[in-house]
Amino acid sequence: MAKGIKGIVNIYASYNNTIVHITDLTGSETIALASGGQMVRADRLESSPTAAIMAAKKAAIIAKEKGVDKVFVKVRAKGGQNGSKYPGPGAQPAIRALTRSGIKLLGIEDVTPIPHGGCRKKGGRRGRRQ
Repeated sequence: MAKGIKGIVNIYASYNNTIVHITDLTGSETIALASGGQMVRADRLESSPTAAIMAAKKAAIIAKEKGVDKVFVKVRAKGGQNGSKYPGPGAQPAIRALTRSGIKLLGIEDVTPIPHGGCRKKGGRRGRRQ
C-alpha cells in the first residue's frame, strides 16, 4: 500500500476487554486488529490500561507497515439497553498509545449506542431482586 493512507480506529472499551480495530475509510476492509485478551494471560486483566496500550501499539505497528499514518478514532462502550454508557478503563490509554506511535489523529468521536425507549429492560415488573 502507498504512504499517507487515512483510516478509522474503532476502539471498543468495555469493562471486560478492549479491542482496537483499524480499518480503511469505508470501514469495510480491516487493516489491523488487536485486543487486550491477546496481550495478557489473566482474564481479569483484559480490560486493564496496560493491555489496552499493548493492543494499540500492536495495531499501530501493523497499520504503519501498511501505510496508514492518519486516523479518525471512534470510541465505543457496550451501550444499548443494559450495557454501560461509559467506555472502560482501556479507552484513553489506547488513544494515547496511538498518538505516541506516530499516527496522527484527525478526530475522536464517541459512537456508543444509546437506546431511545425501544425494548423493555430485563428484570420484570418489580425489578431485579436478590
